[in-house]
Amino acid sequence: MTGQHPRDQSSRHEPQQAPYGEARWPMAAAVIAAAVLTLLLPDDLRLGPRWALPLVEGLLLVALIAGDPGRISRRSAALRAMSIALVGVLACSAIWSTIRLTDDLVHGGNETNSADALLQAGGSVWASTVLAFSLLYFELDSGGPAARAHHVPPTPALAFPQHLSPELNATHWRPRYIDYLYLGFTNATAFSPTDVMPLAPWAKIAMALQSVVSLLILGLVVARAVNVLT
Repeated sequence: MTGQHPRDQSSRHEPQQAPYGEARWPMAAAVIAAAVLTLLLPDDLRLGPRWALPLVEGLLLVALIAGDPGRISRRSAALRAMSIALVGVLACSAIWSTIRLTDDLVHGGNETNSADALLQAGGSVWASTVLAFSLLYFELDSGGPAARAHHVPPTPALAFPQHLSPELNATHWRPRYIDYLYLGFTNATAFSPTDVMPLAPWAKIAMALQSVVSLLILGLVVARAVNVLT
């Protein structure tokens, strides 16, 4: 009878690590902040009536909290679909506002004649894109937060420094929403990856799209604001 290595035998009896999900409140706070920014936008930069998108986002958020309160650890097809739908609404809203703002800057709009109004509108649209893309990265990377609570694949879609440098890798490390928010912010300001590398095709496309959107907002808004002031 062939003997088994003691390490192989012991590994079979090692207890599996219990899933430890991320707290729900950082993600919920980001959704609420995005809804507030939508309410503050001028009517011509908003997709639909003032109350429509915040209402849809609020209903989806309440459903997610009710289905998986506290920490995000429950794997469910319905919850996953609602999370992706929420991210899709936020992303579409941010991109639509960017398109409308760009059109107003090119052809002239109500807010483009005042530097204060233009900077306020541009800042709100830019912040909305940062929140929307940070939530998109948060939801799509490695199957979403509930999946990451149970298992992180050997090759994630987004490689953080802890993945790239073994000496920095803490035991059972998982990226949290703050990591994805930082990724969304730095990608929107540097217009390129900084310390997080996109590995999956969707991650490369999403980061490239966010860089283009951010470059349009910051470049056109600042140029127009300077022109108005002078």
